[in-house]
Parts: sequence; structure tokens; C-alpha cells
Amino acid sequence: MPRCRALILGVLALTAMLSRCGGEDDIQADHLGNYGINVYQSYGPNGQYSHEFDGDEEFYVDLDKKETIWRLPEFGQLRSFDPQGALQNIATIRHNLDIMIKRSNSTPTTNKVPEATVFPKSPVLLGQPNTLICFVDNIFPPVINITWLKNSKSVTEGVYETSFLSNRDHSFHKMSYLTFIPSDDDIYDCKVEHWGLDEPVLKHWEPEIPAPMSELTETVVCALGLSVGLVGIVVGTIFIIQGLRSGGTSRHPGPL
Repeated sequence: MPRCRALILGVLALTAMLSRCGGEDDIQADHLGNYGINVYQSYGPNGQYSHEFDGDEEFYVDLDKKETIWRLPEFGQLRSFDPQGALQNIATIRHNLDIMIKRSNSTPTTNKVPEATVFPKSPVLLGQPNTLICFVDNIFPPVINITWLKNSKSVTEGVYETSFLSNRDHSFHKMSYLTFIPSDDDIYDCKVEHWGLDEPVLKHWEPEIPAPMSELTETVVCALGLSVGLVGIVVGTIFIIQGLRSGGTSRHPGPL
């Protein structure tokens, strides 16, 4: 039963991918399948085979180099995966999808509207290297363009993108990373293009620099601080004097 549901999901995704939507002809895809924690996707001449564990990517297969790439190198020291298995599985699912497409009469599915969020990996310090993360969720079908803009100009250096990761509702999420050096003169945007959007969405980010205080404000703050300090000294002196007086009185007993 799970395999049957996965095939149906693949057919719906495939028919949506093959339809022309939103004028984004540069986004091309042809196959998708979701079998449990294994995700197989093919777009254009290449494809994706990834394996997840507890919602995180464990490894993926570079189909061009025919290599298994582990998310953490330490994982590869504990186990192995033959890349040929990925190629065989993709070939199988393509064959199955071709059959299911004919049975479903290529019925298209609904494109979801992706949601994007941009945030830095570490607390931002001007001049200190950091990484911007563009997290895009609720992706379906899993065909999307995520690009970075710096001061409204395209950026390609220092960009890394994860594969598609599956959600429980059969949608997907993906992350794009941009290494950068924060500056108060630079602004960044994560541009998302998807068939579920009427037009590309820009998620804006720029460092939040505290506004400098004016000279009048600084003077007032210094005066208040000095006044509070003087009041504290006066109050403390009064308490000390009262303490000495009460102590001196207790040391001299009264007449019998």
C-alpha cells in the first residue's frame, strides 16, 4: 500500500512538472517518486537520489560522478551505499511512472505556494565572515529556482544548495547557503521562483545596525548616570553615619 501511494504521488508530481506554468520555461523536470525515506527525483538529464533519517539527509548520490556523498563524512566510515543502486531505482520508478501516467490520463496536481525565510547562521558582526541561510518550505512539485542577490545583482560565488528533503505531508523543503562578510553598505535578497507563485518572491535581509545616539542624548544619559551615582553616594553616607551612631549608643550603658 505505501508503494502504491508513492506511485500515485509521483504521477501527480510528474504531470504538474510537465505542465507549463507561470511562464517559467527555464524550470524543467520530468519525474518524481517518494518511497518512504528514499526520495528519487529527476529533472532534465540529471536527477536526485537521497536518503533521509529522522527528517535529515543522510546521504545523496552524485549521478554525474556516480559517487555517494555523505552529509557528514563520519557516516561514510560506518556504512556504505553502492551508487548503482540509485541508478537502478530511478530507472524502475521512471518505468512505473510511465505506466501510471497513462492510467491517470495525465491529471495535473495543484502547485503549492512555497514559503521562504532568510536568517544568518551565526550572530552578525560587521567584517566577520558568516553564512546566510534561505530556508524554503512547502515545495510541491519539487522543482524550484533559488538564487541570491547582493545589492540587486546576482551572486553565484559562495553559494551551496541542499537537495530536496521530504515533509510528512509529501511536500518538500530545501536550503540555500551564501557565505558573505557583513557590511552596513550591503543588502541581500533570496529570490524564489516556483510554479505555485504568480511572480518571483524576494526575501530581503540586511544587518541590523543600532542607530548611533545623538550628542544631546549622550549628554543626557551621562548626566543621569552621574546624578544616580551622586545620590547613591549620599544615601550610602547617611546610612553609614546612622549605623555608627546607633552602635556608639549601644556601647555606653545607662545609669543603674
